[in-house]
Amino acid sequence: MKDGLYYATQFRDKKLSVTEWIDERTQQVKKLNPELNAFVDWDAEAAKQQYEARGAETGPFFGLPIPLKMLGQDKAGMKSTSGSRLFQENRANATDNFVKGLERLGLIPLGKTNAPEFGFKNISDPTIYGPAKNPWNLAYSPGGSSGGAAAAVASGVFPIAGASDGGGSIRIPASFSGLIGLKPTRGSMPVGPDGWRGWQGASIDFALTVSMRDTETLFYHLRGTEKAAPYQAPKAEWNHQAASEKKTLKIAFLTDSPVGTPVSVEAIKATHNAAIFLEQQGHEVTEISYPVNGCQLIDSYYLMNGAETAAMFDGIQEAIQRPLTKNDMELMTWGIYQYGLKIPASHYTRSLHLWDLAAYKMEQLFEEYDVVLTPTTADSAPKIDAELQSDQIRKDLAQAASFSDIQLKDLIYDMFEKSLTITPFTQLANLTGQPAISLPTHIAGSGLPLGIQFMASKGREDVLFQVGKLFEQEQKFLLPKFYRES
Repeated sequence: MKDGLYYATQFRDKKLSVTEWIDERTQQVKKLNPELNAFVDWDAEAAKQQYEARGAETGPFFGLPIPLKMLGQDKAGMKSTSGSRLFQENRANATDNFVKGLERLGLIPLGKTNAPEFGFKNISDPTIYGPAKNPWNLAYSPGGSSGGAAAAVASGVFPIAGASDGGGSIRIPASFSGLIGLKPTRGSMPVGPDGWRGWQGASIDFALTVSMRDTETLFYHLRGTEKAAPYQAPKAEWNHQAASEKKTLKIAFLTDSPVGTPVSVEAIKATHNAAIFLEQQGHEVTEISYPVNGCQLIDSYYLMNGAETAAMFDGIQEAIQRPLTKNDMELMTWGIYQYGLKIPASHYTRSLHLWDLAAYKMEQLFEEYDVVLTPTTADSAPKIDAELQSDQIRKDLAQAASFSDIQLKDLIYDMFEKSLTITPFTQLANLTGQPAISLPTHIAGSGLPLGIQFMASKGREDVLFQVGKLFEQEQKFLLPKFYRES
């Protein structure tokens, strides 16, 4: 299969030219992007110049171009808009530590992919760029917030794309687009030198991929310890080469939504089929109930979104030296911002305490089970024109500045309710800091992919890789057409 390491080997052995491959990508983007809208910035010449200036690469992804997400993945000189009209022409003046980590692996940043404004959605349709579309069916979304990245990979333009995950933003697009999506353990990926906490540790950078070897190689070569980082991943399994795979895993599974919303027949079927397969492979599989209070946690998640957004906009106002108005941002962002302005500090502190309690409870669960299996998403991708908010909610968002904190809490929940119904399973791993991976093992009757998710104890990505490789080796992955044919 033509994954990232395949191309890196071709480049290293001089069977392919990096610069010629970049030219080919440019032609593909010109051909496909008018429909996909995956890429929102492109500079092939800059990527060529960077490759030529760096000379021979020694990293595992020797010379492989990679698109970065237009949200929080900065390369000096490249556009950095966060999907917002406030920064529509902004360019990064420095390269962040995550992108530096990618470059150390031999990867060459090329282009920026579509993402919703400040990453608040599970679809990618920012006002300034318009919606990204799903290569499986252009009438549907590839997901969000790493939706452009998912479209870039699922279309076959790139085998790896930079992505990030603050509530499922890697795993949701992976589920909707038939890809592999790993959300690593909190504190395991490079952060800084500006943003260190990333939604209080809920958000983390990684990538969307099409092979377990790319996923594993990328993870282990990026993973590390930064002394200045506020979160440090436990070294439960630090040298993957010395890790011993358990012959029999204890696997818990569940299909009930953590917030009591409906779960589609297809998502339940995908999860049950995975459980049956694992049992047939000799693993011990047990159905369990949802282990934590999902409704309480989702409230704390929205509260964090509000508080962090208010803090972010405080900094932006100082930088641009004027107050921000409703006209500076999308209505969703405005509503979240107004909520954040009215959240008491004591409530924010208590919400983070809930995350810690949930993490403790999950770690207790992982003393009994090696992994927990769930649907990644409760259904396959929504249509591009799906009505995820009502006219009344939009009217209320426009008036959000006049609402009380209690009214705003209810409004934000209502604003996200239809979206949350589709994607209720991913947020837990962000709040607890545990690693989780979406695997492409199911195609629904609609012809669209639908992923399954595995969570593990902090620092135990090795177990997730063991499970993923089992599905891959037994040819259970249902990848996009380009990779099935290559």
